[in-house]
Amino acid sequence: MTSQLPPRLATALRRRDWLISAWPWRALAYLISTVPIAGLLAVGLLVIGAPLLAAANGLLLHGRPPGVALVLFLAVGSLTLLALAPIVSYPVAVIERWRLGLVDNRPLPAAPWPGLVARYRSAATWREVAYLFWLGGFAPVAYWVFLLLVLLDVGMITSPWLAGDAEPVVIWRPIESTGEAIPYAIVAVLLLPVFCYAAGLLAATQAAVARWALAWPVDTAALREVARSRTRLVGAYEAERRRIERDLHDGAQPRLTSLTLQLGLARLDVPEDSPAARPLAVAHDQARGLMVMLRQLVHGIRPQSLTDLGLAGAASELADAATIPVTVHADLDGELPEIVETTAYFVVSEALGNVARHAGATHAEVRLSRAGGDLVVEVADDGRGGADPTRGTGLTGLADRIAAVDGRLLLSSPPGGPTLVRVELPCRR
Repeated sequence: MTSQLPPRLATALRRRDWLISAWPWRALAYLISTVPIAGLLAVGLLVIGAPLLAAANGLLLHGRPPGVALVLFLAVGSLTLLALAPIVSYPVAVIERWRLGLVDNRPLPAAPWPGLVARYRSAATWREVAYLFWLGGFAPVAYWVFLLLVLLDVGMITSPWLAGDAEPVVIWRPIESTGEAIPYAIVAVLLLPVFCYAAGLLAATQAAVARWALAWPVDTAALREVARSRTRLVGAYEAERRRIERDLHDGAQPRLTSLTLQLGLARLDVPEDSPAARPLAVAHDQARGLMVMLRQLVHGIRPQSLTDLGLAGAASELADAATIPVTVHADLDGELPEIVETTAYFVVSEALGNVARHAGATHAEVRLSRAGGDLVVEVADDGRGGADPTRGTGLTGLADRIAAVDGRLLLSSPPGGPTLVRVELPCRR
């Protein structure tokens, strides 16, 4: 069954039913669970940041240069911080990838531990370090500003009950009576949905930064091979199509033409009231129809379910026929080019076949969506991972089929799983 639920918070925010869905609570859980992590990181950064700010303030405002001891402390502390950051960032990145599932259902595979030396030499490591500093530096500031605004709103809501105390309530100005506080309380209540959307936007922004910084880098060598296969397959496909057309024209078509002619002559020799006249006429018509059908087969075979149900329905049909539970999420609008729709169908079919044969998975997920001018197909499973195109899993043929329509195949399958196959197909007409 096809589901129209959005796969991530950023998409859900644009829906009218966002406030009455589960997404606000998921965003709140994501924000709250960020507080202890960001708080610990902020304390670590303040050990160096606070003396550095104090030294800069003394130099700029009072012209007083920092002492030798402070400079030595800052130098040693900064070097120590940079040396420990790649190690500290690894467990933080593991937790952040797991927490990202609260606001983004798209899988983000974890990077395996590459070894201590390789950890310092990897570009992906320093992206995680950058996210570490972002989480400990920017996130606490943004969270404090948001918390102060929320507390101000709560104070405005409760001001009618607090205005009767001995001390006046101060919001924008002192409020001494309940009547003065009521307008502020009404405005504050009306602002509650705005704060819900603001919390969702804050969580979506943090999730976007986390996905960008923590995404496992794509194997560039594999992508180059996919790009090279585009030219290879297009040439092979055109050569094979011309060979089939030539064989039909020079071999099957003359025989069918001769057969059709012989059947036509036989019809002329057989009286119309003969018992053989009717079967002979049927055979003559079938021979002519066979020639038309063979010409159509040369130009490609299109699954009937695509014609009857569309891509989303055909993908659901494949999911129902799978040997493990498969969830389909489709968010498609507008008509797709026939070649793109057919290619996407075979991507889902081949990927689910690989899951059943090789992954040892208990569940798989198919996502169909539009991103700009592309159709994006994602097939994820919770299997053992380790998919390798060189081991005959069908991924090489799948990459060639995608390259033929100028598409792109991205594969993430670390040992231990999970596996994600992402295909981007341009929808140019």
